[in-house]
Amino acid sequence: MTTLNGLRIVLADDHTIVRMGFRLLIEGAGGTVVEEANSGETALSAYAEHTPEVLVMDVSMPGMGGLAALERLLARHRGARVLMLSAHEDTQIPARALQAGATGYLSKRAHPNELLKAIAAVSRGEHFIDSELAPRLAMACMGGNSNPASSLTAREFNVFVQLAHGRSVADVAATLKLSNSTVGTHLYHIKQKLNADNAAELALIAVRAGLVEA
Repeated sequence: MTTLNGLRIVLADDHTIVRMGFRLLIEGAGGTVVEEANSGETALSAYAEHTPEVLVMDVSMPGMGGLAALERLLARHRGARVLMLSAHEDTQIPARALQAGATGYLSKRAHPNELLKAIAAVSRGEHFIDSELAPRLAMACMGGNSNPASSLTAREFNVFVQLAHGRSVADVAATLKLSNSTVGTHLYHIKQKLNADNAAELALIAVRAGLVEA
């Protein structure tokens, strides 16, 4: 089994049982979970306080979510090494995470030792991509991606995912620290690009693309 040799790790996931399982696995391999976080905002605070070797962060969390937190973290700490986790099967979210600067990306369905291998690799600054996801991600990058959300910019994508979860423009603006008018402008462009007329249609597109659960 892969060993982590005292690596200091911040673990961010909004499910307590999931964090508990990951903590036991990490500490059983010799790593130390210096703090746990349950949202993008608390993950940022925990990283700033502890400056761990690795931040292990779920993509889907309350508040700004993992992708927006990743973008904000790397703007403040350019050398941060982040392993993103997700239960989603699509290629859009991992592609966005890696483009935003994540060091690694792993499915929550991976074998436990894959998590340890990913953390160890990311701690060394090596890129790590889930072995089952990598071929599909490569195909998507070569033009085989039919996901309509691929046409969105990074900021539009973050706004789209937030809105698809049923949040209001005001809520999204407060969470992402944008003005209501800016979010409204993003929403207009999102609807144009996705050929959607209302929030219900946006949510349906997100569900079909595997970006949110039905």
